[in-house]
Amino acid sequence: MSKSPVLITGVGRRIGLALALDCLAKGYHVIGTYRTSYPELVKLKDMGAELYQCDFQYPEQVSQLIDAVSAKHTSLRAIIHNASDWLPDSKNREDDLSTIQQMMNVHVNIPYHLNLALEPLLRAYPDGIADIIHITDYVAATGSKKHIAYAASKAAAENLVLSYAAKLAPEVTVNSIAPALIIFNAQDTQAYKEKALSKSVMAREGGVQEILRAIHYLLQSEYMT
Repeated sequence: MSKSPVLITGVGRRIGLALALDCLAKGYHVIGTYRTSYPELVKLKDMGAELYQCDFQYPEQVSQLIDAVSAKHTSLRAIIHNASDWLPDSKNREDDLSTIQQMMNVHVNIPYHLNLALEPLLRAYPDGIADIIHITDYVAATGSKKHIAYAASKAAAENLVLSYAAKLAPEVTVNSIAPALIIFNAQDTQAYKEKALSKSVMAREGGVQEILRAIHYLLQSEYMT
């Protein structure tokens, strides 16, 4: 396994945590970011993960992350943009701009910044083709009546992928994964689950393993972009 690390954003819980654990188990050196400290992060540290607390709503924290990674590493195997937030649209007109700004920061502005700033490390990957993977969302193509800002930001992220794929080829491949229902939250009610499942073609949760398989497929491909 290459010593060049995989940078995964949002490793504190859910898909990000599962992905970080899986990559560590497969022998990757993992750099992980998290906004909020969770007990599960202790296990990641014990397994050797390099962790940085970084709130994407604060650009100075992102700059510190970039400086730290650039100072410590000479190359990157991959950047996986997993960090996400799911805010409903505000019913208060004064909060509308805040909601869309938060969604754009975490799903578009900071990934854009990280891709640009860490491009030299990706191009310096010595063992083949490096990767950027954005985890977006099915609603990028369908929209959402209650999460308009969220859906719009994920659609913008999809376009970001197209631009970076053209810009960074052939040394770096850039792809997105746009899942629908993967896993419910612990606080989701039974009524909400039933309503969500009624909209699903597969009528069930996809499960974290579906995302992990998709990501490792992309990491192994040297042509898809």
